[in-house]
Amino acid sequence: MKLMMIGGGGREHALIKKLKENPAITEIYALPGNGGIAREGVTCLPIKATDIAAQVEFAVKTGIDFAVVAPDDPLALGAVDALEAAGIPCFGPKKDAAIIESSKIFSKQLMEKYGIPTAACRIFTEIEPALAYVADCPLPTVVKADGLALGKGVSICLTRDEAIDAVCSMMEDRTFGDSGSRIVIEEFLTGPEVSVLAFTDGTTLIPMASSMDHKRALDGDQGLNTGGMGTIAPNPYYTEAIAAECMETIFLPTIKAMKAEGREFRGCLYFGLMLTPNGPKVIEYNCRFGDPETQVVLPLLDGDLLTIMQAVRDGRLAEVSVGTKPGAAACVIMASGGYPGSYEKGKAITLPTDIPEYAHVIIAGAKLEDETLLTSGGRVLGAVAQGADLPQALQRAYALADNIHFEKAHYRRDIGKRALEVCK
Repeated sequence: MKLMMIGGGGREHALIKKLKENPAITEIYALPGNGGIAREGVTCLPIKATDIAAQVEFAVKTGIDFAVVAPDDPLALGAVDALEAAGIPCFGPKKDAAIIESSKIFSKQLMEKYGIPTAACRIFTEIEPALAYVADCPLPTVVKADGLALGKGVSICLTRDEAIDAVCSMMEDRTFGDSGSRIVIEEFLTGPEVSVLAFTDGTTLIPMASSMDHKRALDGDQGLNTGGMGTIAPNPYYTEAIAAECMETIFLPTIKAMKAEGREFRGCLYFGLMLTPNGPKVIEYNCRFGDPETQVVLPLLDGDLLTIMQAVRDGRLAEVSVGTKPGAAACVIMASGGYPGSYEKGKAITLPTDIPEYAHVIIAGAKLEDETLLTSGGRVLGAVAQGADLPQALQRAYALADNIHFEKAHYRRDIGKRALEVCK
């Protein structure tokens, strides 16, 4: 079987590692891939994740048997629609369903219409009413760009000035381009955050292990927001009782709502949740695997990923085995010095020669030149490990990270600290 992976980050590397467990896959092509993916024996091609026409042309010419569209941008642009129309079976939602992530206004209105618990909000299409609202709205408040913004279109505003600056930055300065032409201003929720990734074929929904992301760049949850500096799974705040409540009040109502709207969702649906004093509420939806949550969730997936993906695409998810392995997993992200601000590229990466079976390195921002990995992004790689429990998984992940070297490497030393306090 010939498989095509759209995307080139750590999420895609993690997906490929898991997919390779199926011996039916004989060839894998990544568009564009990265240096770590290339080291897996995968053919990486310089075709952008958003170049849908080139993807379709390549897939048809090469005889691709199955494609996985991993990032949000191509999903929102209709990559799955175009590939399926050309006869290429795909994993991922079609454009009309991917709107659950590509428009925060759509998702908020969906939740309001179908009674799915989320933060109260106001929607604005013009700057003057938005500024008038934040002039006396309760603080803190959260300002969100409507469209995709590389995970950066959210501002948590503690002061009035910060709220005004966020509105002006999005709607006037167009920091996020057209994504900020419309905004959502919502109440600030409190409580532990949980990420839950779930397979769904539009009718059946099966969650994977819960996880906890660490967004801030520095220890103690200080510094700027990033794409994620590390993850652990499962999330100890997410108990069986809470999981059952989320299934009843959030997960199944969401897929039923999408189907009722004529936007059946088939793929991986990401639920960003806040466990508030008033119960679980949705912070955000993503229409794909999260990054770096995927790096810890997939090692705990008990089931063949290709078989699951094919069943999702065909509407047969209830027929296949999807479980969660015992134990825990942890991922420590190693970033370029200066990230998420400016940083240098082209630093040689030295990896350990002997990596235990319970650990692996997931490459996110590195290229391969003459068999040498060189940094090419802000988040360079993830040191991932499994363990019988969270303390062991974290110890193993940090042991791996401590033996990976590149100039000006930076990583947090407190990934999982809050989770460990709950586990005691």
